[in-house]
Amino acid sequence: MSLVVVAPAVAETADSSGALTAKLNAYIGCLNRLSGRAFDARDRYFSWAPKAGPTGKERIIYGTYTIYDTKDCRASVEKANAIEPHEPDLEAAASAYVDAVGKLEPLLKETDDYYTQENYKDDKMAKGKALHPRLVATWDAFADADRKLRSGVETIKDRQSTEKLAAIERSEGRKARYQIEATMIDAKRVVRLVNADKPDLAALTAAVSAYEQTVAANEAFTEGEPNMKIGSMFMSNAKSLLVTAKQLMRRLRDKTPYSSGDKMMLGNAGSGWMVQGSPPRLLRDYNQLVDSYNRGPGI
Repeated sequence: MSLVVVAPAVAETADSSGALTAKLNAYIGCLNRLSGRAFDARDRYFSWAPKAGPTGKERIIYGTYTIYDTKDCRASVEKANAIEPHEPDLEAAASAYVDAVGKLEPLLKETDDYYTQENYKDDKMAKGKALHPRLVATWDAFADADRKLRSGVETIKDRQSTEKLAAIERSEGRKARYQIEATMIDAKRVVRLVNADKPDLAALTAAVSAYEQTVAANEAFTEGEPNMKIGSMFMSNAKSLLVTAKQLMRRLRDKTPYSSGDKMMLGNAGSGWMVQGSPPRLLRDYNQLVDSYNRGPGI
C-alpha cells in the first residue's frame, strides 16, 4: 500500500497552467477520498481472515469496511480528462482507477452486508469462501490502478515543482522563496524513497544528506519581512522531518529491529506515528511541513 501524502499547492508557471493543476486536483481528490478507506478495508479483512480465505472456524470475525460512493470520483475524472492540456498516460491511469474502485465499491457492500448480518452462521461460511477470491482479485487490481495513478500524478507534480524552482531562481536568485521550494522538493524525495517497496539505502542516505544541506541553508533567511523570510514554524517542521529521516535511515543502515511495543503501535493506524524512526512518523512530519507551507512558510 502506498501512503497517501498531502500534496502542497502548486502555483502557475509558464508551463504549468491552472487547467493542469485543476486536472491533477481532481485525481488527487479521488486518491485522498477513496484509497485510504479501500486499503483500510483490506487490512481489516485480513486482520482476521487467513490468506487462503475464511473457514468459519475463526475465533473473531470482523468482516470488512465499505468505501464512500464513487460516483463523484467518476464524474470529476471524466471532467478532468476533458481538460487541456491533455496528458494521455495520466488520463488513462485515472480512468483505470475509476473502473477499479467502481468494481470494489459494490463488492465491499455485498461483503459487509454478509458479515454484518452474520449470514455465515446460516450457510456455514459458503458465501464467505466464494467472496474471498473475488475480494483478493479486486483489491489487487485496485492497488495496481492506485499505484499507476499516484505515479502519474507525482511525475507531473515533479515537473511543475522543477519548473517553479527554476522560475524563482531566474527572477529572484537563491533566496528565501527558492529555499522554501527546494526544501519541499528534497523532503518529498526522502518520503518517496522511504515509501518504496524496497527502500534503496544508498539513495536514501544521499537524499537525507541533500535535505540536511538545504535545511541548513535555510538558516540564512530566518530574519526579515514575513514575505521575504522563512518562518519559525516552517523551520521547526523542516527540522523535525530531518530528525525522523535520519533516525529511519540509521535504523535501515544498522538493521535495528522494532521493539515489541513499537510493533504494537505500528500495527495501529492511529499510533504508528509515535514510533521514532518509522515511516508513519516520517509521513506525519512531512504532512506537518506541508501544512506549514500551505499556511504560509513565512510564519
